Amino acid sequence: MFKLKLQRLFTVNPSIEGPKFCSVASALQFLDDGGQTNHQIHEHNTSILSTQIQETPSMDPKFYVSALMNCKHLQQIKSIHAQLSVNGLLSDLLLINKLLYMYVRYNALDDAYSLFDKMPERNPASWSVMIGGFAKAGNYTNCFETFREYIKSGEHLDVYTLPSVIRVCRDRKDLKMGRLVHHIAHKFGLHKNTFVCVALVDMYAKCGIIDDAQKLFDIMPQRDLTTWTVMIGACAASGNANESLVLFDQMRESGLVPDKVSMVTIVNACAKLGAMHKAKLIHDLIRTQYRSPDVILGTAMIDMYAKCGSIDTARQVFDEMPQRNVITWSTMISAYGYHGQGQKALELFPIMCKNKITPNKITFLSLLYACSHSGLVKDGLQIFSQMQEEYFIKPDVKHYTCMVDLLGRAGRLNEAFTMIKNMKVEKDEGLWSAFLAACRVYNQVEMAQKAAESLLEINPHNPSHYIMLSNIYAKAFKWDDVAKIRVQMNGKNVKKTPGLTWVEAHNTFYKFSSGDRTHCESNAIYEKLEGLIGKLEVNGYVPDTDFVLHDVSEEVKLGNLFAHSEKLAIAYGLMSVPEGNPIRVTKNLRVCGDCHTFIKVVSRVEGREIIVRDAKRFHHVREGVCSCGDYW
Repeated sequence: MFKLKLQRLFTVNPSIEGPKFCSVASALQFLDDGGQTNHQIHEHNTSILSTQIQETPSMDPKFYVSALMNCKHLQQIKSIHAQLSVNGLLSDLLLINKLLYMYVRYNALDDAYSLFDKMPERNPASWSVMIGGFAKAGNYTNCFETFREYIKSGEHLDVYTLPSVIRVCRDRKDLKMGRLVHHIAHKFGLHKNTFVCVALVDMYAKCGIIDDAQKLFDIMPQRDLTTWTVMIGACAASGNANESLVLFDQMRESGLVPDKVSMVTIVNACAKLGAMHKAKLIHDLIRTQYRSPDVILGTAMIDMYAKCGSIDTARQVFDEMPQRNVITWSTMISAYGYHGQGQKALELFPIMCKNKITPNKITFLSLLYACSHSGLVKDGLQIFSQMQEEYFIKPDVKHYTCMVDLLGRAGRLNEAFTMIKNMKVEKDEGLWSAFLAACRVYNQVEMAQKAAESLLEINPHNPSHYIMLSNIYAKAFKWDDVAKIRVQMNGKNVKKTPGLTWVEAHNTFYKFSSGDRTHCESNAIYEKLEGLIGKLEVNGYVPDTDFVLHDVSEEVKLGNLFAHSEKLAIAYGLMSVPEGNPIRVTKNLRVCGDCHTFIKVVSRVEGREIIVRDAKRFHHVREGVCSCGDYW
């Protein structure tokens, strides 16, 4: 019957010269074009078709639902809206919800809300579409206001609306509203629903309340793949990548098979942790499931291997990828940069261009970073100019930060400061931190004070700013100024970030702090370190007590220096990592100058390769030579 009605509707009177429509879509296109087809049909045929729609005897809402779903843009939707109004079908809730959905889909929120406001009857689907539309468009005020009206309406909440509102709380990091929505979910008995729970876990994690996210995850009666993936990503984002790997193993033990999204999530977690033994296991798992990774997964794997210290394996993954996009190329360039292989990063750029990949802001940021960490000042200046003049990319504060770092590391502090003064973009914490670090290297106390003042205006609660300025004063023997900095920190309750070092051994990580004696083999570690230092001193190692920035005796300085976390970790690495395997070390701060020298001499005397990942870059140390060229 429905088919017959459609035939009657779309067959134009054969006595009149004009188009014949074989589908809803073609009829809509005709209306939208105002009757102008490729055959230049007369305008009056549009009114003929409109009249036929109006006079359709069926008045079947299914026809209009189908017509709405075939709409290609807003004008077509409005045409159907007008016909619905003329034919008195605006009281059909299913049909109006579909019309509302189409307005939202095409981001016509004013039209959508006008329709919504006039609806004589609404059901949960109506509210869900309107609230979700505001959320998707970033119109958070109206999203919350409409949600409030929904609660007041007495309608029972559904499991589609709540996640939309929770995601808004997540995106705004609005913990207060998020907790309120969580309370409402409890009130309506939806707090254990999988969709709602996943959204809440994600919201708490993005707001930095990982404990609440974990509690929710633990009490969930059922966990699907999405739930596990969100929790794995949440742990990694909160700085607990090790827990992400534990959860991933538990997920697989529960019988769930990871998809590409969960694979990308765990690969990113592994990259944050820098665990090479885990990286290899994950890569083996990917090989069993996929013939070759797609662009997103392949790019994540490049980043993972690079951050686990294996730039060669990262390049191998890159070379084997059947397809690469601009993010893939930029990731590989960036990897070469923080591994101190700036020249290889630069060599990759023209190859990328020959492959018809247009560089973007991230590409140039990666290139500038590579130049700054390899001392390639001339190349960096050329790239900075090329970015603007050839590719018309306006530099942002991150590009300027790289340039300040590049010039500062090269000792060209006046040029760096002039660039800071003349730049038109807003200066941020990273920019001034780069300049302050250069001032520390070259003992420029006055410039350092200016940089520190700007930094403390932006963020007075970051301990690294106080510590760096204090170290600059200490290096210049300005102990009174050091004392003042300590007083300022105490007054603002700012605590110094403790230096921590991890070493990978026995397929796990062992953490050390300065003077640490918590390890079960602590006595053996200190005995090993004492013998090692004696051996190194015979081979030319001279402890540099200038890196002990305290006004204490030389003997105390030596004691402090020898108990640095890096030295303890490497001593344990020599005890635990089999010969022939590199010792992999991760430091949460920048490795100190004396420890850097210590590591180089250890690699030469002990004949071991040592890979150090600090807060700034990677150091590959072989036979007494570091990949950074002592430029870090």
